[in-house]
Amino acid sequence: MAKFVLAGRADCPYYAKAELLADYLHKNLPEFQIHKITQHPHVWEDWLKDLCEKNNWRHQNSPIIWRELLDRGGKGLLLGGYNEFLEHAQLYYGVTSSMTTELMKTIAGENLKAHSKKEQETEVLKSFVSPLNVWITSASGPTCHHLIPILASGEVFGPHTEISITLFDNKKTEYILNIMAKHTGELVFPLLQSVSVCTRVEDAFDQADVIIVLDESLDKDVSQLEDCIRSRVPLCRLYGYLIEKKAHESVKVLVAGKSFVNLKTALLTKYAPAFSRNIVAVALGVEGQAKAMLARKLKTSPASIKNVIIWGNISGTNHVDLRKTNIYRYDSAIWGPPHYSRPILSLIFDSEWINKEFVAAFRKLTTTGKQFGGILSAHSITTTLKYWYHGSPPGEIVSLGVLSEGQFDIPEGIVFSMPVKFENGTWVALTDIKNIKLNKKLMTNMTTDLIQEINIAQGDVMYFETYQSDYKDNYNYDLVQGEEKYFTASGDFED
Repeated sequence: MAKFVLAGRADCPYYAKAELLADYLHKNLPEFQIHKITQHPHVWEDWLKDLCEKNNWRHQNSPIIWRELLDRGGKGLLLGGYNEFLEHAQLYYGVTSSMTTELMKTIAGENLKAHSKKEQETEVLKSFVSPLNVWITSASGPTCHHLIPILASGEVFGPHTEISITLFDNKKTEYILNIMAKHTGELVFPLLQSVSVCTRVEDAFDQADVIIVLDESLDKDVSQLEDCIRSRVPLCRLYGYLIEKKAHESVKVLVAGKSFVNLKTALLTKYAPAFSRNIVAVALGVEGQAKAMLARKLKTSPASIKNVIIWGNISGTNHVDLRKTNIYRYDSAIWGPPHYSRPILSLIFDSEWINKEFVAAFRKLTTTGKQFGGILSAHSITTTLKYWYHGSPPGEIVSLGVLSEGQFDIPEGIVFSMPVKFENGTWVALTDIKNIKLNKKLMTNMTTDLIQEINIAQGDVMYFETYQSDYKDNYNYDLVQGEEKYFTASGDFED
């Protein structure tokens, strides 16, 4: 079977003549196949140049004709222009063309009108397809570089959902943002309809469907903790106002980063109360760090560890709860099918490591933000978004920072990381999990700092006072012989 591709400038008379000859051959020779491509005169030269560079061809005029060799595993074979096509038709098929010059011009004019009409129809159809508007704040930071390819790939929102990304940051970063937008466009993602830059605060979050709030850079150094807390208020107040005024009514807001994640989320819910349930803090990065530490200890893959629960302050005092954590596909004396799992605490026999080394190392990671780089942050954000839109894996526990409504006896009004699941486009706190209640002392230890941060931000308290626990370690895991669950030595976990 002979398959030819005929491409040309829409107003080219020789393209019109070649098209008529190709149509005749196709009609009378079933084995002769033709594919036609027309380009507007304004873009023809650039299009032809790109085509020739891609295929290492040398051709300058309209039309250009080549034969497809895909069935042979090779690239196209250049035939040439109109004269070469006419010579090929005469030699192989004994067919020639007798089209007059006037008729060639008439058909060329009709081709240009038809091409322009098709372009207009395409633009009209595009206007009916409303892309998902994704806004990224503090977009000049390293996390955004890793975020964009994942968001645009179709893995997060689905393989048929087009998106539009707006990179939002201050005026000083405009040059960096423009370079990022240009490089993103060069990636040619089919689902990425546009990438734009915004440095005007008053234009932020217009018709936003998704807002990703990354760590902001402060204009001046802040040495005091209280000043650092208060410095978050103006920006969150402004963002909250803009979200309520300009964002889409079903907007999803994700707050991520290394510092004051819970506080910023709480402030946004205060200044955008109509969207409080749709403003969450991303905790999967911290959860991923815990899984990686456990996987290194057990010499397995972090992906095989499920249901690690992060309680409390995502970027501060938190608690890693392993009571419901299972490990799958673990290479041991006991083996089972892929869905078979074992409680992870039954496999960690080094109580010294789990009680002290793991706790100390994890606390250091959380409080300093070390090793929480752009790749991990981007992955945790996009995974949370994917779950939010398409649901989390059935039966799997996900950690998420949300505004407390009193679940698990957590004080209302603070943003607290807790176990949830995603379904039907929303999240649900897993309050029905058995044996998951936290000891009051542990709860107080985690909530005191969060409450103080809010009070300082609101001006109700001037100075931050570190909470002094009256027990040594909130995080010990000791197996109670004869029981099927784990408790701490000091009784932190209760039925």
